[in-house]
Amino acid sequence: MFKIISQKDNKRIGELKTKSGVVKTPFFMPIATKGAVKNLTAEELKEIGTEIVLGNTYHLWLRPGDELIKKAGGLHKFMNWNGPILTDSGGFQVFSLGAKAKEKYGKSGVKLTEEGVEFSDPTNGEKYFMSPEKSIEIQLNLGSDIIMVLDECPPYPCSREYAKKSMELTTRWAARCVKYFYERINENTEKYNNGRPLLFCIVQGSVYKDLRKESAKQLVNLDFSALDMQGPSSGWDGYAIGGVAVGEPREKMYEILDWVLPLLPKDKPRYLMGLGKPEEIVKAVEAGIDMFDCVIPTREGRHGRLFLWKKQSEFSIFNFQFSNKSQIQSHKFQTNSKSQITNLEKNLFYKTINIGNEKYKEDFSPIDKNCDCYTCKNYSRAYLRHLFKTNEPLAMRLASIHNLKFYLDLMKELNCG
Repeated sequence: MFKIISQKDNKRIGELKTKSGVVKTPFFMPIATKGAVKNLTAEELKEIGTEIVLGNTYHLWLRPGDELIKKAGGLHKFMNWNGPILTDSGGFQVFSLGAKAKEKYGKSGVKLTEEGVEFSDPTNGEKYFMSPEKSIEIQLNLGSDIIMVLDECPPYPCSREYAKKSMELTTRWAARCVKYFYERINENTEKYNNGRPLLFCIVQGSVYKDLRKESAKQLVNLDFSALDMQGPSSGWDGYAIGGVAVGEPREKMYEILDWVLPLLPKDKPRYLMGLGKPEEIVKAVEAGIDMFDCVIPTREGRHGRLFLWKKQSEFSIFNFQFSNKSQIQSHKFQTNSKSQITNLEKNLFYKTINIGNEKYKEDFSPIDKNCDCYTCKNYSRAYLRHLFKTNEPLAMRLASIHNLKFYLDLMKELNCG
């Protein structure tokens, strides 16, 4: 299912085979939280080079409901997307959106037990209960290509005691997810004759080195045969690293990768959840990460902040950003001080502009003359600024197209470098 085509130090270039097609790694997944990437159609996503998108179990379960989507023929047909889809388990949203429910209705309703988690819908206050089995069931109904186990994503900061209990619960929930997943797959062998979904676990443990390493070891060593099922002897289809985009300093994230990656199987894809900035993606790929998702390109686009390449001709991201090889090692990040981070920022291979600035009022050049996206080929900076200043919805659409194309072109460069 996962094949490494080439490797240099820890950076891998490969292919991940799913039931809906093959995706080249490393890859970036645009966020289609509720069954759509904000402001864009499936056709536009394909045109800019999108190979796989990410949907969210929590949101699609609440609205319109996984049973309705199943009746529609699955999420692929429902949203008119024929490529692979990864669905997050919904665990992060259960906990993070509890705060919104508390603000609106006086209490979040989040009650965590061994069985699962009860929570309130922040939109109407209605109560729901999600168990590890329920999360898998919803994702199977959605027809996902890559299914994530339900985990508890601890907040930052949290005590070591809390992180330990959370990590151990995540492992126990992962074992339940595995058992239920293969029970359902084996009950519907005809349905999955042409390929089953892939199942990924999630490493947790907050910012504590011993807990992160223990989480990775527990998940790698999970004995599938002891769960009385007929899954693959090789275990998980992939490994995700969660809890790295919940407010902790970025250097902590780099440390976590240094702790965890050496413990994960080399023949399985690694997914860094919820990250990140372009330079962070480059560094994570150098460390051995294969999969990414993040709201940054579309969210920044909706606010008129656009990504531009600095180099005007063909270039190597690695040589351009890291002209001094001592700035980054293939196996260990070197960003433990503010001065080091500042130096990297000065040497970035891209820049950002705020298209709402006055200086673009009469700028009739494209956003980026080195970009061949639909926006850059057809519209000027002045026009896009006008759209934002007059609150025309087209502004967000054109900006999102450009920023996502930037991210996808970045991944293409990483696939060649």
